[in-house]
Amino acid sequence: MQFGIPRTMFAEEHVIFRETVARFLKEEVLPVYSDWEEAGITPRNIWLRAGEVGLLGTSTAEEYGGIGGDFIFDSIVIEELGRHGVSAPSWDMHAYIIAPILQKFCTEEQKKEWLPKMVAGEWISAIGLTEPGGGSDMKEIKTSAIKDGNEYVINGAKTFITNGHIADYVLLATKTEPKLGAKGISMFWVDMSLPGVSKGKNLKKIGNKAQDTAELFFDDVRVSPANMVGEENQGWALLMDGLAQERLVVAVRSVAMAEVAVDQTIEYTKQRKTFGQTVFEFQNTQFKLAEMSADVEVGRVFIDSCIENHAKGQMSPVVAAKAKLWATELADRVLDDCLQLHGGYGYMWEFPIARAWADARVHRIYAGTNEVMKYIIAKDL
Repeated sequence: MQFGIPRTMFAEEHVIFRETVARFLKEEVLPVYSDWEEAGITPRNIWLRAGEVGLLGTSTAEEYGGIGGDFIFDSIVIEELGRHGVSAPSWDMHAYIIAPILQKFCTEEQKKEWLPKMVAGEWISAIGLTEPGGGSDMKEIKTSAIKDGNEYVINGAKTFITNGHIADYVLLATKTEPKLGAKGISMFWVDMSLPGVSKGKNLKKIGNKAQDTAELFFDDVRVSPANMVGEENQGWALLMDGLAQERLVVAVRSVAMAEVAVDQTIEYTKQRKTFGQTVFEFQNTQFKLAEMSADVEVGRVFIDSCIENHAKGQMSPVVAAKAKLWATELADRVLDDCLQLHGGYGYMWEFPIARAWADARVHRIYAGTNEVMKYIIAKDL
């Protein structure tokens, strides 16, 4: 979209980096993306290539193999993934949600051992929060980690785990002190090759088809205290800190997807003819597109402000919840209207709008449902 209000937060280095990301996606991802969707999984080699290009360490410090940027660099990758219709591989989860948690809460020894491998794409990560019997309520976690001698023994199950089938490690939420509820949660960096770790089937989803989603099971999995992230029973604070960024990641991607959908729909309606004129020439089409264009540009200004504030460390969990709620609702409405203006072709998978519509629907559920966002916001009123 052509923005009436210029985006002023990007320096020349940001522009160059965006061009690099876009070129990589166009040349190395999009030509094979449909193959990944058919397979329901992404190959390891593309993770290694993303590491080489620099996509996986944008805000990871240089001493751990990253480029030492901030969330503005993260947002560039997130936006380009959204604009090019690429929901997988789940680099945003790996590099912009999990890695920042590790960088903030891990010991120096842990960071030096784990982060360079993540930045290089040698290790693929997942995060294990949601359980079969619960959703966004973290205090109800049942997966347990019980101290036994010099180790913790983990038992439980997780579901809807992005990267679950291909991950080498999972950042796992467990209960170490059930009596404390939410304050009894501890996080572990669990090697997926350990005895007792098993994976269920690759879950079939409405969208995000190239991204594997797994059920994970832990049966007497023995983990060293050296693999605890943060301190015992500190998991709730760790998760709350990470969830603010996760919600902003979803918001950034949602607005980018809405922007490109409007552009694609303008182009399509100007070419598609019906009843002796282009679809664009109908007043209803013009009014719809005008409304969407205005909504998306207003949304862009708000999300850009959130990106800048978060890069400065000034993003509150409540504002992050507002951003996630508003941006995902906006994208859902815009993508649905854009699909409608494509007519029957909008329902065909080979058209980008169909994939975007299906992929974006989960954003109102990701990172805590939008109903949970409303609860968080209401508590602050």
